[in-house]
Amino acid sequence: MTELTSGIAAPLGAHYDGSGINFTLFSAHATGVELCLFDGQQREVRLPLPARSGDIWHGYLPGGKPGQRYGYRVHGPFDPAQGLRFNPNKLLLDPAARAVEGPVADDLELHGGYDRPDPQDSAEVMPKCVVIDEAYDWQGDCPPATPWGKTVIYEAHVRGLTLLHPDIPPVLRGSFAALGHPVMIAHFKRLGITALELLPVQQHSSEPRLQRLGLINYWGYNVLAPYAPDNRYCSLRTDMTPLREFRDAVKALHKAGIEVILDVVFNHSAELDMDGPTLSLRGIDNPGYYWLTPDGGYVNDTGCGNTLRLDQPQGVAWVMDCLRFWVGECHVDGFRFDLGSVLGRTPAFDRDAPLFQAMLADDLLSRCKLIAEPWDIGPGGYQVGAFPGRFAEWNDHYRDDMRRFWLQGDLPLGQFAQRFAGSSDLFNQRGRAPYASINMLTAHDGFTLQDLVSFNRKHNQLNGEGNRDGSDHNFSNNHGVEGPIADDAIVQRRRASRQALLATLLLSQGTPMLLAGDEHGHSQQGNNNAYCQDNAITWLDWAKADDSLTAYTAALIHLRRQIPALQQDRWWQEGDGSAQWLNAQGQPPAAQEWEQGDLQLQIRLSQRWLVVVNATPQAVEMRLPAGEWQVVAPFTQEGPQAVLPAWNQAAHSICVLVQK
Repeated sequence: MTELTSGIAAPLGAHYDGSGINFTLFSAHATGVELCLFDGQQREVRLPLPARSGDIWHGYLPGGKPGQRYGYRVHGPFDPAQGLRFNPNKLLLDPAARAVEGPVADDLELHGGYDRPDPQDSAEVMPKCVVIDEAYDWQGDCPPATPWGKTVIYEAHVRGLTLLHPDIPPVLRGSFAALGHPVMIAHFKRLGITALELLPVQQHSSEPRLQRLGLINYWGYNVLAPYAPDNRYCSLRTDMTPLREFRDAVKALHKAGIEVILDVVFNHSAELDMDGPTLSLRGIDNPGYYWLTPDGGYVNDTGCGNTLRLDQPQGVAWVMDCLRFWVGECHVDGFRFDLGSVLGRTPAFDRDAPLFQAMLADDLLSRCKLIAEPWDIGPGGYQVGAFPGRFAEWNDHYRDDMRRFWLQGDLPLGQFAQRFAGSSDLFNQRGRAPYASINMLTAHDGFTLQDLVSFNRKHNQLNGEGNRDGSDHNFSNNHGVEGPIADDAIVQRRRASRQALLATLLLSQGTPMLLAGDEHGHSQQGNNNAYCQDNAITWLDWAKADDSLTAYTAALIHLRRQIPALQQDRWWQEGDGSAQWLNAQGQPPAAQEWEQGDLQLQIRLSQRWLVVVNATPQAVEMRLPAGEWQVVAPFTQEGPQAVLPAWNQAAHSICVLVQK
């Protein structure tokens, strides 16, 4: 084997230049780094990286080719009290690997040791990094660059979205290829969504605890290699690689005018807590990558055992390089940051944290949509409304308040109006626009819309945690019977509640996010934390889709596009014609009505559109503003019709009218 030459200290990872491969690895505390090369029979050759530039170790392999399998062994002190856990017996993954081969098994050989280094060699059971060099013809692909004010997000899981779709070839179902299949493109276009937000597509692993229960990490938030498209989402075609197939999907979606947003996980790693495996960062530079306690343990602001440290230059560089890879080489249009408060920890949350500053100043990322899940479980971790100005944020106030309004009947009108108007109390500050509020009723984490109106309690027994996992505060309403089976009267009340909730979501100011499957009645059988259910609980059953609900949802999105007040992405101001609030008598509500009035309201948008809201259990007669009004589809099956000033609004319902 040829010895390594010095090579260069950039870029991160392993890169083929046509003549050989350059390898780089960050470690501030290591005393030596060995590059480990593997052939097809898993035979290993170890080559010390010969050069170090600052804290970057590097070397160049002349004649190296794409397809080369590799890993690292990193030497240094094993001093747990100081947070140092070097153990060259453990093969480690490159944090910037573009491809990874093999699963992470529940194997004691992967554990690095507690108070002393574990002597077992892990190479035989460790996944291997793979060098790739995949040129790609984008054929003039351009990002749709949908303005925020016109954006409608559809959150989906690559596998669960298409695995049961009867009109997609079996060889493609559940894969990246299925995302860009004409059948799915047609569904997205019919709905009118503008952005597909995907749960993590990066290579991930299942926690040992789940493996022992015979379960897997389905959602994918236990990320192993953040640069590598997960090979489990590659179709069964032999001519495909995960990266190529993902790019094909992005290109097809872009051609249809649909943006692609990736859910990314930079708050914790798959190494978990002290009992977890040593796979990469822990053995490369534990104190450089993780927040540690004074005794060398792990800070757990994520609930996943560890918390990534992103306040130092190398941590910032790693995340930035990864984001730039997905934008530059895969043409994605944005990111949703899981437990995003961790990105701003220094260790307290700081909206001017180094990573935020770097992201907002980067030319390539400047065109991207940036969305934060604005909380973690650590001290001061709840930061809704506190992120830097260009970020949008998941708004759990909207989720909970709209559920309370329609399903519990205990939310004051003023609070409903605040949420409907983009949650200006939270986001109308420091120059932020209404798009900053990502309005959602449901998401992957929690009840589906169907379950929200069918269950009063979570039913997570199959997760193996004694039904202790998942939220107990769902603000749901089963309408009298627990579970999906109910008589016709309850089914109709549930349908009315779903329709009212969907209409509220898609006619509110801010950025609406729809959970895949909510448009056709998907149920998870009451499981509100289905992270480990890779089965019919989470897979969308297209054969049983409620087409009338899909048509209703699509009509609402189409209606949203027609109302200027919902497209302009500027705060509604009194007197500007954007919004006018009226009570059931057609008059501006008095102060006490906002706090103690009946849950009845008329909202006049852009002067000629009228949203009529009745969240009470009885039909109510309302007096419409002067003029001739017509009902707007989808609120009648008989088409537009003239109505009188005295308007009868059904219980628990929304209707929209337009002035002729």
